[in-house]
Amino acid sequence: MHGVEGVADASAAVGGVSTAGSHLAVAPLQSTALTPPPFVPEYFLFPGWRIAVALVIVALSVGLSKYAVRLLGRPVARQFRRQSVAQTILRIVRLAIVLVGVGVGANVLGLELGDIVLSVTVFSAVLGIVLAPIVGSIINGVFVLSDQPFEIGDMIELDDGTKGFIDEITLSYTKIFTLDNTFLVMSNSNIRDRDVINYSAEDERTRLSLDVLVTYESDIDAARDLVERAARDCDAVVEGGPDIRIGSARYPAKPTAYINSYADNGVLLRLRYWALKPYKIGRIQSEVQTRLWTLVEESEATVEFAYPHTHLVFDETSGSLHVTGDEAANRRHATASPAPGAPVQSVSDGEGGEARSMRLIRPTRPTPRTRRTRSQRTPPRTDGERRTQSKLVASKTGKPELESESELEPNRSVRRRLSRRRGR
Repeated sequence: MHGVEGVADASAAVGGVSTAGSHLAVAPLQSTALTPPPFVPEYFLFPGWRIAVALVIVALSVGLSKYAVRLLGRPVARQFRRQSVAQTILRIVRLAIVLVGVGVGANVLGLELGDIVLSVTVFSAVLGIVLAPIVGSIINGVFVLSDQPFEIGDMIELDDGTKGFIDEITLSYTKIFTLDNTFLVMSNSNIRDRDVINYSAEDERTRLSLDVLVTYESDIDAARDLVERAARDCDAVVEGGPDIRIGSARYPAKPTAYINSYADNGVLLRLRYWALKPYKIGRIQSEVQTRLWTLVEESEATVEFAYPHTHLVFDETSGSLHVTGDEAANRRHATASPAPGAPVQSVSDGEGGEARSMRLIRPTRPTPRTRRTRSQRTPPRTDGERRTQSKLVASKTGKPELESESELEPNRSVRRRLSRRRGR
């Protein structure tokens, strides 16, 4: 038993069906792929030759898939006219050729196609929950390719301010080459849930705006002319020409300044102009503003930029304090000193008394007094104690000494009248 015949006889001996009594023993099924074709020489049948043949078939399928992509690249691109869709179709063709080669190699190893399909089905069912996000991203990739929100090479801006160019669109992710010289890879499910601005869709001309606030004393016509001329002097700005159509509306192509509103500090002008390319918007805006500053400085017209002014006014007054022997009375009579222009009123001390001039002042809010019980109240003073107290006050304040307590009554009445007038 040698060569091909030995292999066939051994396979027949193992795969036969034997019956012993009432028992039926069925051997495993044999694949016809295990038997090499008759034209294969005997010296090629070394141990593990099936594995080598399977690897060769897989390698040939990979090479054939690359050749098919090169061969079908141009026709597919002309047919669909979208680079992202053409790349997706070519990837599917390449994957299909490789899968066919893997299937043929598995058949050489003795694996039946039904077993492979059953194994893949069971494996997919087990990993279905784990692969759910990936499957969802692939479905979103199909919608991205069908909805055509952007294409490879378009400049977009995400809702967080990130700007970049679309570098690659697949069924699972989208790759963005940002302006910071970095790659941003986003899943299609994520990018479909975000707001995306496409600057390269159809017409690349992008409208920009600039707000300028000038004073009310400025020449508005001259200010508008300077603002428009600042935009026209930039090479990256559309100077004029036919109106630009957006939908059913048409807008002037030349830079135009409008009066937007009348603000608190001046007149707000709004300049609208069109940039030729959306790739360097920041530099274009800077050039327009720099040119406007130069024109305003060189112009002889009455045009000034407005800015808010703030004036702080302080009342330079010092405080005054009524000094007596009682601390509670001192706190009650603490007032602010009168302003320099406060009115002056003459007050008489009584009949035949000397007239004194006093300045009307605004008393401060009195501090709350604690209510004392009857036992805590001070007893009435005698005439001698009153004279002694008045002398003490006169010696501390430098005012003339009062002879009796009755001389204080006119001053008290005046203060009452003044307080009533203020209350009114």
